Amino acid sequence: MPLSQRFKPAGYTLASLAVSMGGFLNGYDTGSIGAVVTMPQFRAVVGEISPSMVGITVSVVMFAGAIPSSLAGPPADKYGRMPVVIVGAILFAIGALLQAAALSLAQFIAGRVLAGAGEGIFLGVLNVYICEIAPSSRRGTLASLPQLFSVMGICIGYFICYGTVRLESSYAWRTSFIIMAAISTGLAVACFFLPPSPRILILHGRRADAIHAIERLGIQQAEAEKDILAVRDEDLTFQHADFWSSLTTIFHRRYRSRTILALFVLGMVQLSGIDGILYYAPTLFARAGLPEQTAGFLASGLSSILICLVSIPAAMLADKWGRRTSIIIGGILLSGLMFLMGIMYAARAVHISGPGRWVVIVSIFLFAMSYSATWAFVGKIYASEIQPSHTRAASNSLAQGLGYFTNGLVALITPVLLAKSAFGAYFLFGGLTLGTLIALAVYMPETRGAPLETIEEVFTKPLRVHGVEKLRFRRSGKVRAGLWTEGVELAQRDVMPLRPVVPV
Repeated sequence: MPLSQRFKPAGYTLASLAVSMGGFLNGYDTGSIGAVVTMPQFRAVVGEISPSMVGITVSVVMFAGAIPSSLAGPPADKYGRMPVVIVGAILFAIGALLQAAALSLAQFIAGRVLAGAGEGIFLGVLNVYICEIAPSSRRGTLASLPQLFSVMGICIGYFICYGTVRLESSYAWRTSFIIMAAISTGLAVACFFLPPSPRILILHGRRADAIHAIERLGIQQAEAEKDILAVRDEDLTFQHADFWSSLTTIFHRRYRSRTILALFVLGMVQLSGIDGILYYAPTLFARAGLPEQTAGFLASGLSSILICLVSIPAAMLADKWGRRTSIIIGGILLSGLMFLMGIMYAARAVHISGPGRWVVIVSIFLFAMSYSATWAFVGKIYASEIQPSHTRAASNSLAQGLGYFTNGLVALITPVLLAKSAFGAYFLFGGLTLGTLIALAVYMPETRGAPLETIEEVFTKPLRVHGVEKLRFRRSGKVRAGLWTEGVELAQRDVMPLRPVVPV
């Protein structure tokens, strides 16, 4: 075999890399917008803006993407994953150009609304596509690529702004949006040449096309025949589903618990406050004692570099670490760091000089790194893999839409909270993170390495941690959401196995 063939990446790897440019766009906007709105060149064009208007300007992308993202699943089922990504990428490109050409704050916000709608559309589908084309043993690593590209985009976005801030013209901030428009156009073009998801082709009864797509993707024949090409009863009923039935199906009793879990994961991980850290890093560093704009940009850039450094091994090890392990370790670190920063500000220990500011600055670094190594990856992977093929896109897109909304909420309220009470913001996000950790530690089963077609079985078994079953409650009669039934069964090792009842 020629050397070039021996080291040629599989088709599913190349396709995953290509669509992950959508994640890069998301990160690039996150890394640049916080710096853009603080540039004097930007305010010379749009005028001075209040903290609340800064929050609106930054967060409008997420709010604009929430509804389109929520509704992107049924079209992705009907027309395929790639056509939906193409539409989203084109809308994002148009929105980026509007921002680049803006002569007023209203025009700039209009561009962000359009870009947010496009971003919401393609981000709701990217991870679904990758999960459906990836082998089970590599699904975690490949589904981590959009998030890895996102942190790379954050890093590059910071440093582009750090470099262009010295320009005296408005190109100091317009340059970032010109780059985003070019990249999103490239994403749209690339999607025309990528193989469709073989699983969605099977759902549409196009077996021959699915086999051809499997060959192009380089998926092993044994796995394809065992999992992808196997037709199930629910796959046949899918072919008659319309737009609204696709959305309502995910709340049927069989799928409801997993839909709620996906909504909780993608909604609550954003309420950890990570986007407040990423969007307003220059502001946070300035409040901690780095008042100069260039110092704030440099500190933000260093943070983004550290995020990249921890994200690379985290992505590579995504199929080695358990999903639950990442959630629990990440939750402990994130809540602890948020509470630490809140305590420092509440005790008035943060000053322009002294050790207190360095505790906060280092904690910001550690928080961003901890999130990027754990929750950033596992949330998106988990929500994309826990549903069967005919409900996966609708469920994940709806969860992505909720994540957009909570993301936007964090970006909207962070500058207001910081202006009124720095320690209040940290305590709020720390408390939400701790609550999320507890809920997921109780309700979240492990899915690492399981084929997509058999993951449903994971949700019918008792929850296990380190080989010991958790306490498990039996259903007795009707059970309502949030309630527990009585009657406890004994389990292994004389431990009372306890399993939370799934709401019905």
